Amino acid sequence: MKLKKYIPAVLSAVLLASAFAVCALYGNEAQPAVQTMSVQTADSAEKSDTADNMNGVWVTYLELSMEREADKSEKAFAKKFSAIADNCINSGFNTLIVQVRPFCDALYKSKYYPYSHILTGTQGKNPGYDPLKTMCKICREKGLAIHAWINPYRVTYNNVPVKLSDDNPYTKDKSIGIKTETTLILDPSCEKARKLIADGIAEIVKNYDVDGIQFDDYFYPVDIENLDSKQYGEYRSSAKGEIMGLEDWRKANVNLLISQCWSAVHKNSKNKVFGISPQGNLENNAELFADVKSWCGQRGYIDYICPQIYFSLENPALGFEDALNDWLKLDFAKGVKLYVGLAGYKAGTDDDEGTWEYYDDTLFKEYKILKKNNNISGFMLYSYSSLLDEAAEKEIKNLKKLLILSSNKRIKTGISR
Repeated sequence: MKLKKYIPAVLSAVLLASAFAVCALYGNEAQPAVQTMSVQTADSAEKSDTADNMNGVWVTYLELSMEREADKSEKAFAKKFSAIADNCINSGFNTLIVQVRPFCDALYKSKYYPYSHILTGTQGKNPGYDPLKTMCKICREKGLAIHAWINPYRVTYNNVPVKLSDDNPYTKDKSIGIKTETTLILDPSCEKARKLIADGIAEIVKNYDVDGIQFDDYFYPVDIENLDSKQYGEYRSSAKGEIMGLEDWRKANVNLLISQCWSAVHKNSKNKVFGISPQGNLENNAELFADVKSWCGQRGYIDYICPQIYFSLENPALGFEDALNDWLKLDFAKGVKLYVGLAGYKAGTDDDEGTWEYYDDTLFKEYKILKKNNNISGFMLYSYSSLLDEAAEKEIKNLKKLLILSSNKRIKTGISR
């Protein structure tokens, strides 16, 4: 992994060109997000990151859901989450990445987003407690790091949630959204939508004891087709100078959001980080207009990236090591860390043309590959449910031995999370 020099106070020529081109559509509204990144902000960002030796677990909104629980109280939620935390600790993990904004809603008290339906069964209904505050408290008591996992654009997917609350941002202003055949998203080209997302990031960073913010791999949906043709047409008619093609324009819209969110984190905290977990097949990210090469190669986008390399070692389409090597060949800016997402959910299944069934130590071997490379700072497992899945039991047991051994070594040498 090559290190690329970071120039303080400047994002990159690519981002600046993209940002100013997009600003042609929105006047000067979007420019402050680029211009306010000072040398001081950038320097503090380089010093703040999650520690090396990341052994993380993604905890999904479904695994946190209280929707079908008879007891939906704070006590019941705390009990559920404490059990999750204990199981992860006993398996050798040191970080939880918890999904706190799955559908333009929140598992925390927010002035921008309604409470999630997974807490009570009804979006917008106050559960009577603050789940993220509870999760942060439990993680601190148990010595775990915690990252707040966010789906930035998604409002609904395949009719979930069934009903949006009256105080959902999209319900209040439908101009900020785009509806495809499968999903309803916040419009990446809309300045109001970007500001909403970035303001929500700042809210979490300021109000909660999290170690970081993480976006997942959902950007432009694959079925966007020409549903943003009106927005693109408005950009073309308003732009001055060289006009971007549709694909570059969409990438610029996403890049602008990423830079705004990075800035929102570092303007409000000196020691919290912003990361993204994109698709593991490097080239597939282009279909979502996720400019991962720029994010890794220039400071001012992210502090870490965690590609979801959810492939077995023998996957005929794309093997784990081949996919990993594609990421390792990228130019990485100073301070941008690489973690790797592993597919706990595939263990014991017939995925990847049955290759997960050949052995019961695929995760074990993949973890050892990661540990041998000094350019990789750790991994994250998708997801918590795999720790309890009978089909994955042998795989998880083998992986667990290595994780616990690694954890014990860090404790003996005085290395903490």
